[in-house]
Amino acid sequence: MAEEQQEQNPLLAALPPATDYLTYLTIVEYNLTEENLPLLHQILQDTELTSNIGWDLVHLLLPLLPASEECLQDVAARGNPREVILKVTEALRLLDFEDPQQDSEDEGATPITKASSSRAAPIQLGESSLSPVLPHETLPPLPLLKFEVLLTLLSTLHRRVKTKYPSRFLSTSLQAVLAAYNRSKHHLDELTLSAIKFINTLSGTKRPHLPPRTSSGNLLRTGTGLSEPDPEAQSELPTTDENVLTNRLFQSFLTHVLEDYILSLSSDQDVPGLSWSSRLMEKYEPQRIVPNKTTYAERFAEEGSLKARSTIVGQIVALAQDLGLPTDELIRTVQDPEMEKQGAPGQEDEPPSSAEDIPLSKTGSLLLLVARQVKRELYATVERTEDSAVSIFPDHEIILNNFVGTLGPHTIGLEPEALLDAILSLALIAIKKNRIGELVDDENFAKYLQVLSLVSANTPSPSLRYHAHYVTSTILRSHPSDLVRLAFIRDTLEHCPYENLKASAVGWLKGETLEANMPPSPSPDSESHSPPGNDTLSIFATPVALSNVSPFLFPDLRSSFTSLVEVSDSWMQFRTELGFFLATLNFYWLLLTAKVVHENLDITGLHKASHIEDNYLTPLKQAIGRFRESLKDDGELAIVEGSEGMVAAQTDLMILEDVIERVEKGTKG
Repeated sequence: MAEEQQEQNPLLAALPPATDYLTYLTIVEYNLTEENLPLLHQILQDTELTSNIGWDLVHLLLPLLPASEECLQDVAARGNPREVILKVTEALRLLDFEDPQQDSEDEGATPITKASSSRAAPIQLGESSLSPVLPHETLPPLPLLKFEVLLTLLSTLHRRVKTKYPSRFLSTSLQAVLAAYNRSKHHLDELTLSAIKFINTLSGTKRPHLPPRTSSGNLLRTGTGLSEPDPEAQSELPTTDENVLTNRLFQSFLTHVLEDYILSLSSDQDVPGLSWSSRLMEKYEPQRIVPNKTTYAERFAEEGSLKARSTIVGQIVALAQDLGLPTDELIRTVQDPEMEKQGAPGQEDEPPSSAEDIPLSKTGSLLLLVARQVKRELYATVERTEDSAVSIFPDHEIILNNFVGTLGPHTIGLEPEALLDAILSLALIAIKKNRIGELVDDENFAKYLQVLSLVSANTPSPSLRYHAHYVTSTILRSHPSDLVRLAFIRDTLEHCPYENLKASAVGWLKGETLEANMPPSPSPDSESHSPPGNDTLSIFATPVALSNVSPFLFPDLRSSFTSLVEVSDSWMQFRTELGFFLATLNFYWLLLTAKVVHENLDITGLHKASHIEDNYLTPLKQAIGRFRESLKDDGELAIVEGSEGMVAAQTDLMILEDVIERVEKGTKG
């Protein structure tokens, strides 16, 4: 009875030579169901049949995943490898990660059940005929499953192809994999693991594979049986140049994957990328760690999603090392002033003729360079075989120019936060190693600080703003000329459109002033070991510095918040400038109370010459009164701010009023 049913099954009845291969393929297409997949698997054990029809089965079997995985492995193991590679790469290029069947990561993956077959021992989810069954968990969305399986097929197919020029096939495949990877928006950890394992397998490196974060079937699953030899195998082996070219393809691919992966990482809870700069700062400056607050190092050691980031990037870094990608080449790549060439979307590049024709990803090279540097800094167990830390000038200056503000000054600080984190990390390492380098000229120095300070003003990440400010302040202090330092501070106060950055400039001025006027600490050998330049009086120890910047520290505010301007408009301007006002007034109060500096800095003359009382303090007090009146019931600001906003607004006015009162007491003294 069973034999009679089998004979009636069209997949068996029409087997060649009963029909030709093209006709049989059409019959398979019209009769392909999940129930027929076990039978098709048996049929595909016929190497001659699979070699003739296998390549056209790829697009038919993919929609039936995961049930069709075993049949796809048959096609990869017994089909014509050259033809099947073309179909697999085509499927990757057509892979739609926004498929309606795909669920978002927030909602979780939809369980996919495999149709039961008539076999006595049906294959379970995530299991092939040779691989162990995985825990019965939900499978990932179908597009992700397709990506993983297609990479599995490619790993089998490329190992089967025996040709003098394997790079020609590999180039096409890697471009297709990267094109699909670039389009993905979710499940980046799983996709990246698949890509790493794919390169690990094809390159022949011995590094063990990482287990997947969640059960998504067996990533790069074991084939269903032994692969057949290449029917078109060439007897000539690849040359040394060809092997170098192939290795270069792997290196380039990894840098592009690293770029896409790290730049895709979300910055939730102020964790930009790998938070390298924050973790470095915690190690370099432990005294700055806020007590009883979880450190970034602890978060990356304990939180699952952050541990996964580190582990995946660590695998890429290790694999790039195994592939022999030298650090010197990474530095040359990131310092190349030419913009990286972008290929047309959907257009495939011709296979390269030499390794020199294959560029590394510029951003990926930067991220890999930083990952290597940070790894040596954070982990004591890492072997320090080379010390390739960049210097601030000119190395970091060139990198900053190549990656920040490339679309115009208005974009400075709005680059991906993970990228800014990497760039700031290099600066922190250079500062720690005291590698300031040599300046070309003061104009370059000022431009470098301007870019860094704009990063500190514009980036949304609080931690990156702090690190950018720290680097800017440290490098500013490193310049031996007090005149250059004063010129940069004045330029920021005079021309910078960002009030928070002008508040930073007040901080720089305060630091310079205090240090220049601080009495030298007694030391037995202070004379013989005095720092260079200390024998010359600093301009910050004279009235010149303060009088030079006073027009911008204490601008004339008499017309800024007048009744001629709508109170709501005045209020918006006031709130924007409040931080700058507070920084200036607190600095001035410090000068007023530190009587030891009064004579050297001529504080009395500064107060009179700058008309601080009439042009600055009085207009601020008048503005406070006007805003406070408008914050009362039915006032314009009361309506604009609402009940919650009113409390914050009144608090701001109280804080400013308190500082003004202290300054006025200081002036009377």
